[in-house]
Amino acid sequence: MRRRELVTGLGCVAAAWPLTGRAQQVGKIYRIGILEPIPAARNAVNFNALLKGLRDLGYFEGRNLVIEYRSADGRAERFPDLASELIGLKVDLIIARGTPATTAAKTAGTIPVVMATMGGPGAIVASFANPGGNITGMITFSTELTAKRVEILKELVPGLSRVALLHNMSNPAVPPEWEETKAAARALGLQAELLDVRSQSDLNGALEVAVRQHVDALVIGADGLTQMYQQTIVDFVARNRLPAVYPAREFVDAGGLIAYAVNYPDLYFRLASFVDKILKGVKPGELPVEQPTKFELVINAKTAKTLGLTIPPMLLARADEVIE
Repeated sequence: MRRRELVTGLGCVAAAWPLTGRAQQVGKIYRIGILEPIPAARNAVNFNALLKGLRDLGYFEGRNLVIEYRSADGRAERFPDLASELIGLKVDLIIARGTPATTAAKTAGTIPVVMATMGGPGAIVASFANPGGNITGMITFSTELTAKRVEILKELVPGLSRVALLHNMSNPAVPPEWEETKAAARALGLQAELLDVRSQSDLNGALEVAVRQHVDALVIGADGLTQMYQQTIVDFVARNRLPAVYPAREFVDAGGLIAYAVNYPDLYFRLASFVDKILKGVKPGELPVEQPTKFELVINAKTAKTLGLTIPPMLLARADEVIE
């Protein structure tokens, strides 16, 4: 009798095993909000790098991960509402690209925020080593890279005398970049001009001003507006035969001349480790802000030829990639 009871009991336990296994496989489903200045289709390379990093750490869409992607479509004023929308969806954390998106996510609530890019600590975090509050992530040295881009333009166009920075001064990260641009220009004996673009309607007018004022070359800033209207900028510059240096390789892939920038896919891949630690209980304010380790100089040789420019051998030697 006891033997039959034992066998029956074991049978019940065995029947329960598959259910237990399934429950362990399902586990918790995490919901991550993504706050970006451009649509997912335009951001596919970076977004896919993030997803690969998450998969490597055991997070898979459709299994234990839901992604809520929201784009401001180049309009920074939309970020506060989009951040509130994500919080209303009860996301576990928000990944935000750029200072306007990060600021909106930080002030919208108390959930963890992982910043995809940011120029400097300023008002967003207390310090890189101890960000504090509900935020951490990556910086991109946008201010320092602006000066380097001016130097690259001077190397590429030796006769350069007037250079203009095309950027959105309503972005809190941008005024320091303008100051750095002016300092770099002075050091090289150049005159610096500012083309302040705060909306799509400003863009064509600012570019026309550059032509009328006989600006020799452009430095394009990294902002949601310039990202959103990347092709408009590249096409205008090409039509008017203006040398320009860009803040991301995507501009060069679209026909732009040259870019010196952080390797953004690598940066996005590294964001996954922040996400993993936070989802496992680490407070974001206790995770030091990290710096990029990979930078890239990408040159479009075809565009250079169209502009009648000869790329200096030393610049070619430093290039990580030359698009023929």
